[in-house]
Amino acid sequence: MNIEADALRYDDVKQVSVFSGRVVLTKGSIVIRGAQIEVRQDPEGYQFGRVTGTGESSAFFRQKRDGVDETIEGEGETIEYDGRADAVKFVGKAQLRRYRGASVADEIMGELIVYDNLHDVFSVDGSARKGATPPGTGRVRATLTPKPETEPTVGTPSGVNVPPLRATPALVGASK
Repeated sequence: MNIEADALRYDDVKQVSVFSGRVVLTKGSIVIRGAQIEVRQDPEGYQFGRVTGTGESSAFFRQKRDGVDETIEGEGETIEYDGRADAVKFVGKAQLRRYRGASVADEIMGELIVYDNLHDVFSVDGSARKGATPPGTGRVRATLTPKPETEPTVGTPSGVNVPPLRATPALVGASK
């Protein structure tokens, strides 16, 4: 994990690091940005993070999904990352987008979005939080597109059908 920030406060006893000021965190294909990120590690080595935005900009999260040409990108007033469960929670004016290639395939908005990367499941709550200013609409908004029937193989041009490889008893074109 690599983190850039204007300042760091580290508590070795509690295993908590608080980075503040234009924070950018990268871990594999994950990129997180915010005004402040608090990172802690449990005794088993799993990492947990809480990211807050500023009044002007939301906290931001992006992750390239393994094995498919998809990227998950989201924003919220606060973002909580659970490394053990591989789940991300977007809280307050939350937005989540799934890109297939460079195109937005799905877009979801609500007050609370929980994305479970292990099971490819997300849940959205539109309820306004107590004390939210301004209060949310209490509604979930979503634009979802169906998955293509056949996913193009990663590394092949889009739309090109490549037959699967199969074993043959003899070399093609060889004389018998």
